[in-house]
Amino acid sequence: MEVVRSWGAFRPPPPAGCAVALGNFDGLHRGHRRILRQLTLEAARRRLPAYVLTFTPHPEKFFGSSRILMIQTLEQRLAGLARFNLDGVIVAPFRRALASLPPWGFVRSVLRGRLRARLVVVGADFRFGRGRRGDADGLARMGRRAGFEVRAVPHLRRRGRIVSSSFIRACLAEGDIGLANDFLGRPYAIEGDVVAGSGRGRGMGFATANIETPNEIVPQGVYLTSLRLGGADRPSVTNVGLRPTFGPSRPAIETHILDWEGDLYGASVGLAFLVKLREERVFSGPEALAAQIRRDIEAARRFFGRGRRL
Repeated sequence: MEVVRSWGAFRPPPPAGCAVALGNFDGLHRGHRRILRQLTLEAARRRLPAYVLTFTPHPEKFFGSSRILMIQTLEQRLAGLARFNLDGVIVAPFRRALASLPPWGFVRSVLRGRLRARLVVVGADFRFGRGRRGDADGLARMGRRAGFEVRAVPHLRRRGRIVSSSFIRACLAEGDIGLANDFLGRPYAIEGDVVAGSGRGRGMGFATANIETPNEIVPQGVYLTSLRLGGADRPSVTNVGLRPTFGPSRPAIETHILDWEGDLYGASVGLAFLVKLREERVFSGPEALAAQIRRDIEAARRFFGRGRRL
């Protein structure tokens, strides 16, 4: 899969054109995957190359209209897209010139001009063009004029709700990892590097890996997790928070790996959140905290002992 990060590096598809899915695809949740399956199926039927056109930063970040936090980093999003049978992903810089295009200008200059689109696949709630004036129905009308078909994929509903990135963000903010994972269709995961910590965990007999992450959303609390290191997934317990028992401190991500010893400083790891055990809370002292950590580890042993994995 080719990844193009600027229009200057983009090589137009053959004259026969291409099929393209449009969207931010943050999280690559169940609804996104339905769109991508539709794209690859329709592209194969028409013998067209299949592309995804996505944007960075998120338009809401660009306009500053909300303090939106992304479910994935761009690199995580691209790694997820690579699992589909795509010919390429165009990461379009979302700048003033693109934002100011009216809907027809976007269709004419981007979809027909640059991409030579013959088929465009979007979600039912897709909006585009200056002021978000364009929608899926308008895109279909403009597509007929511009010479391409449009497939608007209906909303996916689960548990009576529309599967959406915004709802998943809300679940993660509330620490509802079970519902977030269900709507994602996989465990929520972050990536980062192991850095030096305070050493308190090791002092209590529970060595931890302290993870520094570029991910914008890290759910607070204590979780059963799976730490990916060197291609292997290792059962673990993770505390995300302020460690209030020891007084005010910076937010930290501390992971204890079950039955493992070693020096991880500097290692790049992934961390998948499987089950929430409890909220972080203040204990009367290190002894009470250590007793709770032992209970958390026993809960992890029971969970993973039942064969639960990613």
